[in-house]
Amino acid sequence: MAKKEPAFNWRNKVSNYAQVGGIETSVLDNGLGKGTRIAWINTGAGLRYKVVIDRGLDIADAFCNQHSLAWLSHTGVTAPRPDANLGLEWLYSFAGGLLTTCGLTHVGGPETDEFGERGLHGRISNLPARVESIVQPDLAAGKLEMSITAVVKQSRVFGPNLELRRTISSSLGEPVVRVHDVVTNLGNTPAPHMILYHCNFGWPLVDEGTDILCKGEWASRGMDMDNAVFNSNRNFRKCSEPIESHRGGGEGCAFIDVAADNKGICAVGLHNRKLGLALMMKYEKKQLPWLSNWQHWGPGEYVTALEPGTNPPIGQAKAREQKKLIHIDPGKSRAYDLEMTVLTDKAQIAGFLEAAGH
Repeated sequence: MAKKEPAFNWRNKVSNYAQVGGIETSVLDNGLGKGTRIAWINTGAGLRYKVVIDRGLDIADAFCNQHSLAWLSHTGVTAPRPDANLGLEWLYSFAGGLLTTCGLTHVGGPETDEFGERGLHGRISNLPARVESIVQPDLAAGKLEMSITAVVKQSRVFGPNLELRRTISSSLGEPVVRVHDVVTNLGNTPAPHMILYHCNFGWPLVDEGTDILCKGEWASRGMDMDNAVFNSNRNFRKCSEPIESHRGGGEGCAFIDVAADNKGICAVGLHNRKLGLALMMKYEKKQLPWLSNWQHWGPGEYVTALEPGTNPPIGQAKAREQKKLIHIDPGKSRAYDLEMTVLTDKAQIAGFLEAAGH
């Protein structure tokens, strides 16, 4: 098989891979994120993004050339808060970003039952990772892939004891980010498990008229504020202008049963026609059977999110009641794969639009 090379001819012209792209680690030294380890990944193809090592190996900032792709909250990246697992404490350290992981045992609002007390969206995004490896591209050998692999442990005495091993990878010359996760139960009893990939998109990718691309059955979460967004009198698949009713806690959320292709792959994302820019997200339906769409069009807090998950964010108690709560047996694992690609080529965008039923 021929070696894959970037579209540009770099041979005999580059002495250091960092001139083209690669991974650069550093530590934030100011503000709420002071002391937090990060890694900038530059694909050399317009896409560059910031991995936050101390926040579950999640992804914060992301750019395609001059255009930001991700929504960032007022706080931005903060230092990890492993104790933030009661009520709505999670919101104080929610940076937004291209990917915030929710789980590993609970996804949804705060709740208390005979199985314990659980805060919004669980602990995993507030836990630091232990880096296992950073692999840089090797131009001389024709190896263009780069990756960072780390382990995050969500663990307590008497359980549950879950481990997330995550690899984030890209290749020089390709505007693609790949996330491969393996969740393992290291304890000695079955552990409840929920995971959701909270992928948050903002301006200028998200703007008035940007299309939300997803083929499948949509249903409002059911609250009045959700019904006000997701109803037959409103085109909720186009991004809105900022709206007054979304000041403060105004929002809307829909649960989507995405239609997969004949290989079981779901393709969802966003298309900004004015910018000639699209972001396509792919994942396996059998791994992540549900997708949630969050729309929060508050003035100055303008965001929509696409959130593949094992469950919609209904909480552990509701999932248990519906007999849809997953348990991982001792020593067993579950794997998840998520891929995001930035598209600027007209033909590729057209293919994506067709695949997403647009």
